[in-house]
Amino acid sequence: MTEPEINISVEQKLKVSLEESWLRNIALKALEAEGIVSPAEMGLVITNSKIIQKLNRTYRGEDKPTDVLAFHMIPGTSQESELRFVGPPDGVHHLGEVVISYPQAVRQAQEQGHGVARELALLIVHGVLHLLGYDHELPEEEQQMKARENEILERLESI
Repeated sequence: MTEPEINISVEQKLKVSLEESWLRNIALKALEAEGIVSPAEMGLVITNSKIIQKLNRTYRGEDKPTDVLAFHMIPGTSQESELRFVGPPDGVHHLGEVVISYPQAVRQAQEQGHGVARELALLIVHGVLHLLGYDHELPEEEQQMKARENEILERLESI
């Protein structure tokens, strides 16, 4: 069995050197922890504050930068029940896209007193969980999602 495909795009204007294999491994471990092995694919985009603000304004109606956005494509996770996706003929399920603001990750890492790598790992895991249907609108959902994030991050630290 093959592993899920993770398509990675890092905004060139950021002028940062991020190891794509490291980014991919974080996303793969999060998917694996949730029982997703294959056939599946997702996108991971590392971008700037301006682009993520535009996406946040367009898709969430909030005209401000944010740290991570997740655009899921799994049937049944959409709040708009009339939108139903047909399964792909090749059997590969596109889970969606996770978009992360690198400048926001840097700011949050400084605020939290840990490294940018840890913050990026947290944001990747957070985004992947959103793709798989987790949410944090209600307090109990937030508690469940944070607990799952921590479990997955602990696994990552042990490798």
